[in-house]
Amino acid sequence: MADRSAARRTPAAPESRTSHLEPVAGQAGPAASLELDRLIHERVRLAIVSALAVTPSLTFAELKQVLGTTDGNLSVHARKLEEAGYLACRKSFVGRVPRTEYALTDTGRAALERYVAHMEDLIRMMKGDEG
Repeated sequence: MADRSAARRTPAAPESRTSHLEPVAGQAGPAASLELDRLIHERVRLAIVSALAVTPSLTFAELKQVLGTTDGNLSVHARKLEEAGYLACRKSFVGRVPRTEYALTDTGRAALERYVAHMEDLIRMMKGDEG
């Protein structure tokens, strides 16, 4: 019997910080020039930027509650968005309690708008409404 656990232990290639945009294969028409933002396409990261698109800022605790995710999961995804310049993070103290607050940057807002436009174009193409 083959040992499948070795394949599971092999780490995935690290995601390049500059290569989160990639063309969508097989596209034609107006959406062909759009690129899929893989950084935002991930479910938790899309939820983070979407939540921050409708409110000026949210604390770590508020985001965690809204998204229903764990501390570690939220922390990792927020850091990726911050490293890409999509989120601004401000750390402070309220009394002696640390407070981390996130806000969507102009770069993050523009990336979300491109992503949503791309998805809308794909939906139109799938419905046959290319015009």
